[in-house]
Amino acid sequence: MRKKRANPRLTTPDPKYSDVLVSEFINCVMKNGKKHLARAIVYDAFSIIEKRTKGNGLDVFRKALHNTRPVLEVKARRVGGATYQVPTEVRESRSVALAIRWLINYANDRKEKSMSQKLAAEFIAASNGEGNAIKKKEDTHKMAEANKAFAHFKW
Repeated sequence: MRKKRANPRLTTPDPKYSDVLVSEFINCVMKNGKKHLARAIVYDAFSIIEKRTKGNGLDVFRKALHNTRPVLEVKARRVGGATYQVPTEVRESRSVALAIRWLINYANDRKEKSMSQKLAAEFIAASNGEGNAIKKKEDTHKMAEANKAFAHFKW
């Protein structure tokens, strides 16, 4: 091995819930370095969840994230001039990153008025096992299942 592996950066927990996952989610919601605004959006989403479901917003968020995390994905491998979609297991850090990305992207596509309302709706849907982020995960798993025949190209 020629070079050292890059050390992963440790995310500091967020101030309100002292949770690293919430902090990572806030960092992904943030645009143009406006972390204060991103925090306000996420915390508002949690309060909206608490009003709608009469449950803890953080628990709904965690359940939504857990339900959205993919286990398998396909990666393109070139073997002898042909490109195969090879199913591979997803590392834990990547699966969390994908789940966060999907939740934010599909929340953006919703029709509610504010971003916090969109996020709250997507969290509630994902925690109940429905919504577009869950559909994306299922599509990813179906792709991996369909290409199981090429699993021997994994290296």
